[in-house]
Amino acid sequence: MTFKTRIKEFRARFDMTQEDLAKKVGVRRETISFLERGKYNPSLKLAHEVSKALNTSIDELFIFDDEDGED
Repeated sequence: MTFKTRIKEFRARFDMTQEDLAKKVGVRRETISFLERGKYNPSLKLAHEVSKALNTSIDELFIFDDEDGED
């Protein structure tokens, strides 16, 4: 399963830096960077906080792609 996000795209809509978003959700900037690059799978709580900060839903922000074709 691959993991992608649209965090960078949504941050741009609000003219928000990684640092701004990190402060808003209470994590380090590096965490936001790892999330944007799909290098870190967030907890449900963090996914909720990030989506809330970017005024969108978790489903809109995080994309899980099943490469095996399994459900």
